[in-house]
Amino acid sequence: MPRKSVKEQKHVCKPSLELPEETLYDLADLFKVFGDSTRLRILCALFDCEQCVQHIADELNMTHSAISHQLRFLKQNKLVKNRRQGKTVFYSLADEHVKRIFNQGLEHVKEEL
Repeated sequence: MPRKSVKEQKHVCKPSLELPEETLYDLADLFKVFGDSTRLRILCALFDCEQCVQHIADELNMTHSAISHQLRFLKQNKLVKNRRQGKTVFYSLADEHVKRIFNQGLEHVKEEL
């Protein structure tokens, strides 16, 4: 049987990871959350310690309302958690995954191509 030339050979790349469509949508939604610089700044502010909304707002020079809105979105997407102490609500990163996702992205954008 004659061998095909390089031009005639078809390269078929089968994905090694096949995921349900719903899982892919959920993953896309997660990455959309990281697609906003304000939310990234908030995550950075929470890297080392929990903070209340006012402290985050002061640190980022933003309004309390703007920070609250973004924190609500981050909480809905399970990237931050909160705890109440009296009338004050403190926010922190939900878990170590959030730091790892952030750091992996940062490492990627800093790479020299």
